[in-house]
Amino acid sequence: MKSPLLDLLFFVLNRISLYANLKLFSMPEEDETYVYYDEVTYFKRGDLLEVPRTLFVHFGIYLGNNKVAHLMPDILPVLSDDTCLIEKVVTNKRLILGVLAKVASIRVDTVQDFAYGGSIIVNHMDSSFKSRPLSNEEVAQRAEKLVGATSYSLLWDNCEHFVTYCRYGIPVSFQTDKFCKTVKRIIRDQRSVIVSAALGLLLILCMGFDPSITIPSFVITFSLWMAS
Repeated sequence: MKSPLLDLLFFVLNRISLYANLKLFSMPEEDETYVYYDEVTYFKRGDLLEVPRTLFVHFGIYLGNNKVAHLMPDILPVLSDDTCLIEKVVTNKRLILGVLAKVASIRVDTVQDFAYGGSIIVNHMDSSFKSRPLSNEEVAQRAEKLVGATSYSLLWDNCEHFVTYCRYGIPVSFQTDKFCKTVKRIIRDQRSVIVSAALGLLLILCMGFDPSITIPSFVITFSLWMAS
C-alpha cells in the first residue's frame, strides 16, 4: 500500500531538487513552454507567467513593457511608508513575515525581478480550465485594477488565486487543492497516528514529563486518531 507520508516526502524533496537542478523529471511536459527571464519579447500582454520555486510555483500577469503584476506577501508596507524601500525586490525575510502576518500587495516588478533567476512557463494553466481564458487585454486590465495592498492567506488567497481570477474569472489554486488532499490523506492514514505517538513518547523520554510537551503530544496524537 502506498503511503501518503512517503508521497509528501517525495513531493518536498522533488521541489527542493528542482531548485538545485536535480529534479528527477526535469524535462518539460509537451504542453509546457519554458523561456528564460531575459526573453521578454516572447511574452504578450495578459499572459499568465509561472516560475517554479523551491516548494511552490509563483504566478504573475504580464502587463507589457517588461512589467509583471503579481501578489507578494510583504511585511514592509506595514512597517514603513518609504516608497523607495517598498519598491525594492521583496526579500525572503520580508516575504516570510508577510505570510505570518497575512499581509500582501499586488505589485508591479520587472520580469527579471519576478523570475528571480528562474525559468518561466507561459499560459500553462490554460489546459487546466474547461472555459477559454478572457482576452489578453481584459486580463491585463483586471490585474492593473487590483494593484495595491491586499489581504493574504497561504491557502485561500495567494498569488495563484490572483492570476486565475484575472485570466479565467475564477479564483482557484491547484497548489492549495493538492496540499489539502495530501494533508487529508496523511490524517486519514493511521500510520500517522503511530508516528505522532512515537515522536511524542521520544520527546517525553528525552525531556521528561513536562506539561508543555506531554499535553500537545497527547492532543495531536488523539486528534489524528479521531480523524483517521
